Amino acid sequence: MDTNNRGLERNRRAILLVAVFTALLTTFTGSALNLSIPSIDNEFHAGAAAIGWVISGYILAAAAMSVPFGRLADLTGRERILKIGILIFSLCSGVLCFANSIEVLLLFRVVQGIGAAMIFSTNQATLISAFPPEKRGKVLGYLIGATYTGLTIGPVLGGVLNHTFGWRSIFALMFVAGILTFALAVKGLGGTSGTWQGQRGNLDLLGSVLYVLVIVSMMYGLSSYSTNTFAKYLIILSIAWFALFLRHELRVESPVIQVRLFRRNISYTLSNLAALLNYGATFALGYLMSLYLQLIRGFDSQTAGIILISQPLIMALLSPYAGRLSDRISPHKLASFGMGLCALGLFLFIFISDDLHLVLIVTYLAIMGLGFAFFSSPNTNAVMACVEPKDYGVASSLLATMRNLGQSSSMAIVTFIVATFLGNIPLEEADPAAVMHVMKVILVVFTILCTIGIFISLKRNRV
Repeated sequence: MDTNNRGLERNRRAILLVAVFTALLTTFTGSALNLSIPSIDNEFHAGAAAIGWVISGYILAAAAMSVPFGRLADLTGRERILKIGILIFSLCSGVLCFANSIEVLLLFRVVQGIGAAMIFSTNQATLISAFPPEKRGKVLGYLIGATYTGLTIGPVLGGVLNHTFGWRSIFALMFVAGILTFALAVKGLGGTSGTWQGQRGNLDLLGSVLYVLVIVSMMYGLSSYSTNTFAKYLIILSIAWFALFLRHELRVESPVIQVRLFRRNISYTLSNLAALLNYGATFALGYLMSLYLQLIRGFDSQTAGIILISQPLIMALLSPYAGRLSDRISPHKLASFGMGLCALGLFLFIFISDDLHLVLIVTYLAIMGLGFAFFSSPNTNAVMACVEPKDYGVASSLLATMRNLGQSSSMAIVTFIVATFLGNIPLEEADPAAVMHVMKVILVVFTILCTIGIFISLKRNRV
């Protein structure tokens, strides 16, 4: 018995390490590569639109494919899909080290995004299905802490690598780290983990295709709303496809998403809606503060990055603590408290001025980081507590989709308001006072959205 327990604990530690490393890898990728975009453009001369897809193609592929892969993992075994996802992600990183054209770069970034979708849909589900419910918040805290650590070290380490060795060195690092993580997954996952090995049912191919169409058209439409006249038609088209998707899912025997769960389980619905609103209200703050620090205050990008790192640093440090706390205190209450802190931080930023002391800026960012730490882990814990183990894959994938949609909506709000008040002139040429005014309008909108999210989050306690 003792031998079995030791084997189980070793297997759980391996699962935790794989989940943490994959969370680090996938988030580090995006945040580290952002600073390399100018270098990539200088080498390939592809233009702003094509270069933007180096980032967007990865995000869009990951967002669109997460739920279908989550369902496939629930049917066939999560560990298998997780290992394949790590391998695809790692091999693509190796190929991208030697990309000799923008077309090759874009193609394998999309494929890498598909590998990331397989990771997103399984690492969290595999982790929580291996641990007992009373430890769910604790391990989720480690996972989300790793996510924010990737976001924190990405700009710093990515900037150093890009400056010293070139942008290809970032992919080289991800290839080596990915292969090591894959080796750990092959050796450590399986056997005595107790994770979900699959269930009966067929993959809903039509539902999966409709879901991908909905997400791609919605996210692309939202992100391009102010720059592309066709975007508004894409959003309308996504709504039509969504209606077809709902109609199909309610009729099929083995749907990709249990749509009826949203009607039966109001707490599950409100938890996902709270995530959508929280990301929608907070994601673009980093973009706004980057503009403020560089255009209004005159700091260079490196100094601005050091100032902005205070928010994800707090998230990385405190997310594990918040996760453990959600095992003892109602995760709904903790998530509501976290969203309240986010609303407070946004409200304080409304009164930002061109001479606000840096200590106050860092303090406001720290409040936002603290709020996010107390929201993310507990809210994820609340979502996963609403579903059965057999549906962990789809539930975690759907929560990731809420995050992606929220982030896209957040940037869409920014671009729409900026275009309405300033037109299409480059922000560098805009009057600083006008930029400050637009920032405050956006922050008022974000504060209202976050406040609505507090009430939605609190309502879960009464359900």
